[in-house]
Amino acid sequence: MTAGLTVAVASGKGGTGKTTVSANLACVAAEAGKKVCYVDCDVEEPNGHLFLKPGLERRRKVYVPVPSVDVEKCTACGACRDICQYSAIAAIGSEVITFEKMCHGCGGCRLVCPSGAITERGREVGAVEEGRAGRVAFVQGRLNVGEAMSPPLIKAVRSSVPENSLAVVDAPPGTSCPVITAVRGADFVILVTEPTPFGINDLGLAIDMVKELGIPHAVVVNRSVPGNSLAEDFCGQRGVRILAEIPDDRRVAEAYSRGELAYSAVPAFREYFEDLLTSVEKEARR
Repeated sequence: MTAGLTVAVASGKGGTGKTTVSANLACVAAEAGKKVCYVDCDVEEPNGHLFLKPGLERRRKVYVPVPSVDVEKCTACGACRDICQYSAIAAIGSEVITFEKMCHGCGGCRLVCPSGAITERGREVGAVEEGRAGRVAFVQGRLNVGEAMSPPLIKAVRSSVPENSLAVVDAPPGTSCPVITAVRGADFVILVTEPTPFGINDLGLAIDMVKELGIPHAVVVNRSVPGNSLAEDFCGQRGVRILAEIPDDRRVAEAYSRGELAYSAVPAFREYFEDLLTSVEKEARR
């Protein structure tokens, strides 16, 4: 029933528990007999492997196309400079200069060059790694150190998910381009928040983002504390459903510090993620 379903787990800020929710959810789904893939799109700092401990079987480099200018053919007309929206190529006098790390690989400069002086070559930005963690298929991206643009690598990670799998996408934190790339096209987005003023403020930004993208979504409140209604009040005002509240528990924090999953380290937490999986399936089918 969940075959081919993509569920993204996002948040407006880091440290709310995205990896906790996504890794535990993937494992619970696998134990329920579903074909599931955990997809770590936080390519600047992937950490799902610390908890799932996968055996990595494949690694492939990812490249983005960047312009290469043949100075003998170039007429310094400036057409390439004029079309580039990211100032990745400049025409100064009779010389054309490229700034590869600013290039988004759109190919526009090559298309508009009247003399055919521009070709493309690949520039390595990172790698996609694939393997298995027990019953869970595992895919993650690793951005090269010093690389500024992660969306091309995130796209490569998303495209590596096995067919007909329930894909649980662990998105980067925030609401910028990498997050949008990770969640775009998802069937449902879980927004993880914590009941603090900072958490609620950034949850509002995340809600605005997924509404703009037109993706169905709901909230999971992590480290919930009895008597703290910040998240409930805010979600009520915004008309967003809360699918689950995961209690603040020292045992979970200790398990986290050891690289252990909450649902296996603290058996009482298994039910929270089983119920969350059921709720997500219902919401995604609406």
